[in-house]
Amino acid sequence: MTIDEVVLLLKASQATGLTTLQEIILRSSWEGKTYTNIACEAHYGEERVRKIAAHLWQVMSDFCKEPINKSNFRQTVENHRLSKAHQQLIKEFNKVATAISLEFPSGPVSLNSRFYIPRPPIEEIAYAEIAKPGCLICIQAPKKMGKSSLILQLLARANNQGFRTVTLDFQQADKVIFTSLDKFLRWFCANVSRELQLEPKLNDYWDEDMGSKVSCSIYFQYYLLSALETPLVLVLNEVDWVFEYQEIAGELLPLVRSWYERAKGLEIWQKLRLILVYSTEILVPIKLTQSPFNIGLPINLPPFTKEQVQDLALRHGLDWTNGRVESLMALVGGYPYLVRLAFYHLVGKGGLERDLEKLLQEAPTEAGIYHEYLKQYVLALRDESALQDAFYQVINATNYVKLEPVLAYKLQSMGLINLEGDRSTPACELYRLYFRQYLKTSEHFNNGCFNCEFKHG
Repeated sequence: MTIDEVVLLLKASQATGLTTLQEIILRSSWEGKTYTNIACEAHYGEERVRKIAAHLWQVMSDFCKEPINKSNFRQTVENHRLSKAHQQLIKEFNKVATAISLEFPSGPVSLNSRFYIPRPPIEEIAYAEIAKPGCLICIQAPKKMGKSSLILQLLARANNQGFRTVTLDFQQADKVIFTSLDKFLRWFCANVSRELQLEPKLNDYWDEDMGSKVSCSIYFQYYLLSALETPLVLVLNEVDWVFEYQEIAGELLPLVRSWYERAKGLEIWQKLRLILVYSTEILVPIKLTQSPFNIGLPINLPPFTKEQVQDLALRHGLDWTNGRVESLMALVGGYPYLVRLAFYHLVGKGGLERDLEKLLQEAPTEAGIYHEYLKQYVLALRDESALQDAFYQVINATNYVKLEPVLAYKLQSMGLINLEGDRSTPACELYRLYFRQYLKTSEHFNNGCFNCEFKHG
């Protein structure tokens, strides 16, 4: 075997792949360098290098079926040829590695991606819940927190259990759909029908005298659910999009709750497993006894812990110390998208400590990796003077700020602030530094001139 084949074999066979430091140790040992030299060149402690090397020699011994250590590593391995099984393993790995290397962190993390980080016990609790007849799960978290990635995991589990699955994204509906309840519910039913590959038969079940909500329930009970032999997991995504249309939301939410309650007495409604996905607290005046958000299983997605960030680093081939993890989290917290974008760029540059230092230094500037992402917030806030003022208060406060609930919930749903009770603070230090740097003085800001002073040159 060559050293390149050794590296590929270990990358393909190890659950966490091969870290940058492990690869450095292998290649440097192949060249005959001492542990002292390796530690010095890689900027790691010699004791750490020796400990990791000992593990590598054990792994290589298992592969070669004979004892391997640093001194006999190259001579022994060069005399071994890759088996057909190992050749196939490397071939499959190269296919996946090519796809992974191009996997820019945008949108949900795909099912076959090694970059999905579980957040126990959330997944297992949700898996157990969708197996329950007539269940309702409410998943709430700000944008870019991993809601869509979790949904993919839940739907995959449901499909494996033989359930039918449908996802409705309210954001995809034309504005005209929200002009009346009847139009909206007909759109709702027609879309579920199409997703189930059933011909829409709205006119056969719709009755003006009974009203839109009753007609919708009849359509589900006597047509859609009756046509299914297995449970249906129905995901209602971007539910807060409906909050903008209070008349629709004020009717839809009690309707969804009524379906959940029907399952307690009617077996056919037990086929329906509902998942509501949204970013903010409900902003629609509605009685607690009519809301679906205070029943069923509530799931709030928290930021990554330090251990989860370290796990994600390993999956990117970065063998990070606690200090590096803490440095990154001090700027971006445990926000999945921000953390993963950092790793994506660091891997491309080698992932050394100086690369991290440069990334952190440039992060809140126009030259930083988050600049395009942060500009989206600038544009989103520019037309919302009340939100502008509220956010400006938060990023300039030395402590927490108490905002009007509607403003606080909107900023929280955007992912810009943390909200604990009625106390608002910036979601992470990156936002505080960036917006402080690029926003004009509060006088200009409060005059409605939410202009950004981007530095050029």
